[in-house]
Order: sequence, then structure tokens, then C-alpha cells
Amino acid sequence: MLKTKVEEVLVNQIEKEAYSSNLYLAMAVWAETNGFEGVSNWLYAQAEEERLHLFKFIRYVNERGGKAVIPAIEQPPTTFASVKDMFDQVLEHETYISELINNIVGTCLQEGDFTTHTWLQWFVTEQIEEEASVRGICDKLALIGDHNLYLFDKDIMGLRAQAKSADSTGA
Repeated sequence: MLKTKVEEVLVNQIEKEAYSSNLYLAMAVWAETNGFEGVSNWLYAQAEEERLHLFKFIRYVNERGGKAVIPAIEQPPTTFASVKDMFDQVLEHETYISELINNIVGTCLQEGDFTTHTWLQWFVTEQIEEEASVRGICDKLALIGDHNLYLFDKDIMGLRAQAKSADSTGA
């Protein structure tokens, strides 16, 4: 059975995961309508991943005797100054989500909810991987600047596959 404070922070995270999915969808639309097919595919995949995180939180809350709440979601931005600016925002957002996950872990420890603490470790690891992946993309974009993005756009899904492969092998 979830303790009240733990349920509250988990339900709050449901909204954050839903917003994350919508944010990446909005970014994907911007990228796609600006000719960045690879970037849009990467962002569509990220949006789907965030949607899966949303479902994990919903199901966990319900399975542990709480009640998930499906929130209204703030509309994300729909325009971005550049691909680099957009990925800088992705990194900022992933860092924010990591902070939220860490705060939930802290609440679990304060409340003595070691079951939820253990369950959250998957998200802690996931956020480490997400930040590292996006930081690598930001580094590459800093090297090439706002020009010559054609090859970057073609290769970005390969970067995603490489990151997932390295994550699964522990490299």
C-alpha cells in the first residue's frame, strides 16, 4: 500500500511524463515540418518512450493500492530557434526529470517505502542514460554549428541505436 506522500509525488510524476511525451511530439512536428526527418524520427521515438514511462507510473500507482490521476497537460512550445537550441532544451528537460525522480526517491526513503524506492531504480538508471545520450547529441551539434546538418540528420537514429546498444551491454 502506498503512503500518501509517495502516492502524491508519483501522481505528480504522471503529469510530468505526459508532458515529456507531448513536448517531444511538439519538437518532432517542428523538426519534421522543417525538413529534419532523422531528428523528427528520433523525437517521435523519444515521445513514445516517455509515453511508456507514463504507463509504468500509472500502473504502479494503481497496483500498489493508490489511484492514478490522468492530468490536464500544459501545451508545450511549438517553435524552436534551431536544432541545437531544441536539443539544449531536451537536455534541460531531461535534467529536470532526473531531479524529479531523485526527489521521489528521497520521499520514498523519508517515508520508509523501500518497495517503491527499489522500483524507481530503473528510472534512475534510465535518466542517467537519457542525459548522457542527449549530452552527446548536444556536443555533436556544438561541433557542427547550425550549418551542415544534413549528415547529422541522417545519422541521428544511428546515434540512438548506438546509445541503446551500449546501455544494454553496460559499455
